[in-house]
Amino acid sequence: MSTAGTAFQVDESAIYQTLNQAKGHDQAQVREILAKGALMKGLSKEDVSHLMDITEPQLLDELYHTAKKVKEEIYGNRIVLFAPLYVSNLCGNECVYCAFRASNKTLVRRTLTTDEIAEETRAMIRTGQKRIVLLAGEAYPKEGLDFVLKAIKTVYATKEGKGEIRRVNVEIAPLSVEDFRRLKEVEIGTYITFQETYHKPTYEQVHLGGKKRNFEWRVECMDRAMEAGIEDVGLGVLFGLTDWRFEVLALMQHAEHLEKRFGCGPHTISIPRIEPAEGSELSENPPHAVGDEDFKKIIAILRLAVPYTGIILSTRERAEIRRDCLELGVSQISAGSRTNPGGYGNENEHSAQFSLGDHRNLDEVVRDLAEHGFMPSFCTGCYRLGRVGADFMDMAKPGDIKTHCQPNAVSTFVEFLEDYASPATVEIGWKVIGKCLEQMPNQLRQHTEGMVAEVKAGQRDVFC
Repeated sequence: MSTAGTAFQVDESAIYQTLNQAKGHDQAQVREILAKGALMKGLSKEDVSHLMDITEPQLLDELYHTAKKVKEEIYGNRIVLFAPLYVSNLCGNECVYCAFRASNKTLVRRTLTTDEIAEETRAMIRTGQKRIVLLAGEAYPKEGLDFVLKAIKTVYATKEGKGEIRRVNVEIAPLSVEDFRRLKEVEIGTYITFQETYHKPTYEQVHLGGKKRNFEWRVECMDRAMEAGIEDVGLGVLFGLTDWRFEVLALMQHAEHLEKRFGCGPHTISIPRIEPAEGSELSENPPHAVGDEDFKKIIAILRLAVPYTGIILSTRERAEIRRDCLELGVSQISAGSRTNPGGYGNENEHSAQFSLGDHRNLDEVVRDLAEHGFMPSFCTGCYRLGRVGADFMDMAKPGDIKTHCQPNAVSTFVEFLEDYASPATVEIGWKVIGKCLEQMPNQLRQHTEGMVAEVKAGQRDVFC
């Protein structure tokens, strides 16, 4: 991995130039761009700018169809499931859209003890979770980063029956290169930080105090993480703070920078929209609210623009919108989420970071996925076999990664059905597994059937 070069900086003038020069489209032009996107080589910023202007129903349908085809070609029909684990809501920042901001006196502040983190982990395991993202407000107790590192170790060490959390992704405040090295040592999965908005004037308007107010420190954090050896990073913006078109092109700039400098683009891109948050007027009326149709267009465009990247959809969104978006290129979703410390042991959502749109439990989400023909997956195999960073991208870009994704999705889904699922989910789940096996090439099917047999015989954590 080469680390030569300077850290990422947003080129706002280039974004505006693209938006101004690539306005408008005709049907032939759009179809040429979609044909290019179907090759899974990505799109230029000019291509993306033309797709942003699409409003015609027929062209939108073609955009959505192409995005779905690309996602399935790379990852198959599997949808990876995870849940957030909030270990603290202490925060020293003033983000006007967030319930955790320092001046919000209505919020009950809480930091979980090691025992409480273990109990929250056990509560998540009892529902069938295998992957989590660990989060905290951007201020820690007196232990500092040591608190986060201890929390991660506690999660990994906690077992419940046959279950365990096999991969901890982390979404915490940006760190120095030295501290990122310490984070890597505890074997995290993906490091995630949302830029919130890449538009610096807007960023300064909505971040009024605290270390997070430093735009450069935040926008350069992925460079520091990858310099420290963390190979999988996750980008994201909070849609609704400024023009979504600007944000999408800025995300592309950031992805291209990481790939050029480190030989590896972002492992994931998260696409949250602002949702109501306790004590935040702005969250009730976002200045650039993104409607459902534009939101679906964002997902489809990102799938074609950065086809190798996992696109994450959270439980901020309503169940019906999530169903629609699964058809457009989303590859990972959270389920059964709580956004307040201690929320899994106590389902009261008071003192949550934001309001949830999808309140279904994990079993209900899994069953809904299966009913709509998707393969629920709890796979963590790539992290644990070293298929990360550039190695993962080398397999994802040509679509070869699904030869691992599909068997691992099936084996982890069988594990869920055997240990945690309701009878209704078991019934529909085995139908989906049977259909998936029928569609596999013979050699891959035989290999996958062997993995299924191992799980049914009582073995757990079977992956390839």
